[in-house]
Amino acid sequence: MIYLKVYQQYIVNNFLNTLGKIFAIFFSLAFVLSIFEEISFFKDIEISFLVPFLLTLLNVPSVLYEIFPFIFLISTQFFFIKLADRHELIAFKNFGLDNTKVLKLISFTTLLMGIFIVVVFYNVSASMKFLYLEIKNEYTKDNKYLAAVTENGLWIKDEINKNINIVNAEKIDENKLINVDILQFDKNFTLLQIINANEVDITNNIWHIDSAILSKYDSLEKSLNNLKFQTNFDYEKINNLFSNFSSLNMLELNKIKKDYDAMNYSTTEINSHIQKIFSYPIYLMIMTILSATIMMNIKYDKPKVVHLIFGILLSVIIYYIHYFLGVLGKSETIPITVSIWMPLILLTIISSIGLIRINEK
Repeated sequence: MIYLKVYQQYIVNNFLNTLGKIFAIFFSLAFVLSIFEEISFFKDIEISFLVPFLLTLLNVPSVLYEIFPFIFLISTQFFFIKLADRHELIAFKNFGLDNTKVLKLISFTTLLMGIFIVVVFYNVSASMKFLYLEIKNEYTKDNKYLAAVTENGLWIKDEINKNINIVNAEKIDENKLINVDILQFDKNFTLLQIINANEVDITNNIWHIDSAILSKYDSLEKSLNNLKFQTNFDYEKINNLFSNFSSLNMLELNKIKKDYDAMNYSTTEINSHIQKIFSYPIYLMIMTILSATIMMNIKYDKPKVVHLIFGILLSVIIYYIHYFLGVLGKSETIPITVSIWMPLILLTIISSIGLIRINEK
């Protein structure tokens, strides 16, 4: 068990108190923005007000998870402003507690918080996000277009031209489905025909089948060449259906990764998501160190709104650096590992420069 000295307890409690206040502010903002979005979504549907309220509660945790780095950054800013306003940094130095020790303490606290956020908060928010998507799908016009990846390959339910198509493919090879079975039903689920093919080109919504075997209940099998099959899906849409991994907890992420591997489906995005989760505590700690080094190297005599604006601008810049490198990683322009860890390395280098003389401040 870790025992903290009195001054350590004081610093940690103050840091967590500031973090809690900033978290509450961001939670309120996220809740208000989300509930307006949900109300707008349901404006043409007669439902109880409790539905958008419930959906907002289910969705906000996943939103907060995405912005935690910036919550920690801004919280650290206000933590040091609070210490400076009370002249406590000077008092700490008089008792032999330099800035480095303060920084180590809040950095370690952030690391522990980051581990808790990944192990507990992320998995809870993912389960809530999944439930959010399940409920909202019931009110979405596109709920007749469904897709899933299982150990038996890719499954698609597609309603088009008053028919229902159930598609099963063993795997995906670039923009083609391999070993495909298509069962076509009418709206009463009466089987109309079965199409078997070794390969189907899904580049666009009109699927091209070079060699297909068509079976109907009232006729013999027959072979067809250059068959065109209309759907609501193309390769891009299928790919996008599985890009929302924020609704999957760690166990589900590992399972779906195995399923993707089994059917030769690209695991680039899921690998990126998993690496982001593992690097998250480090990311939060670096954001805290970066914010602390900046605050220790600037004057505190400016209005708090100036520091807040600076923190927001810095958060936006860091976000877009992460986003840009993430896109490069997902497109396989650069390795996934590089796209995840390069921003953290750059932020670490910048923070290290600011650490050189912090004890002289």
